[in-house]
Amino acid sequence: MKQERSRPAAPKTAKVVLWFTLVFLYLPIAVMMAGSLLLKEDGVLQISLHWFREVIGDEAWMGALFNSLVVGVCAASIATFLGTLGALGLYKNRGSWVKALDALSVVSLIFPEIVFALSLLSWFFLLKFELGLNTVVIAHVSFSISYVMMAVSARLATLEIALEDAARDLGASEWQIHRTVFLPLLKPAILGGFIMSFLLSFDDFLITYFVNGVGQDTLPVKLYAAMKMGVSPKLNALATVMFLLTLLVSIFFFRSSAFRVLFEGGRGGDGANTKKEDL
Repeated sequence: MKQERSRPAAPKTAKVVLWFTLVFLYLPIAVMMAGSLLLKEDGVLQISLHWFREVIGDEAWMGALFNSLVVGVCAASIATFLGTLGALGLYKNRGSWVKALDALSVVSLIFPEIVFALSLLSWFFLLKFELGLNTVVIAHVSFSISYVMMAVSARLATLEIALEDAARDLGASEWQIHRTVFLPLLKPAILGGFIMSFLLSFDDFLITYFVNGVGQDTLPVKLYAAMKMGVSPKLNALATVMFLLTLLVSIFFFRSSAFRVLFEGGRGGDGANTKKEDL
């Protein structure tokens, strides 16, 4: 058996560039988190959770955080439902128009965000919608749905047609095929689409800034307004809370089967093989 050659070590310049890049990317975050933990009392700096308690006790900031969570969950849920149905519809149809519709479904991924926000604002004014959290949810669904369709479509492309044919030969109806065959196999992709949609909605600023109503700010919009008055330890604490929430959701996503489905060849375990054997 031919012995594999060991990979040569990376040059020192590559390691230097790597560490410089990591420091350049994450040093501002570390400074922000340090600023949220430092408290100066009697001329002495000490580590304290004072600023976090200030943030938690501030009803305005907690209201903005609650708005962001509500908008994120609602937008992600609606986008996941519609995106999954859309991906299934494209998968089931083989017409010439499917490619054009599939291309249109990813327009929001490449469309300039400022143009997208202005077009949504113009559309809401045309329809005489009152700007508020409802319009924010609609706007977030409009750009999140493409990510769900992309995730579910990628999973559908890996499924074997024989599974559907076998279920139909066993007398399963279309609803039973979707409920007992497609849905269990699509769960990782659906979960991945939901998590991506939530993160995009929770962190979005530009589109939210355009379509939001008065007095119903989400956390990114309120942070932007407060930063005009200058950066303070309280803002650092709030930004740290937002960063940690996003980080926790991201870690859950990376450790889930949804990540493997989307970024490791579309295989979320051996669920397809198990279903095939069961049928």
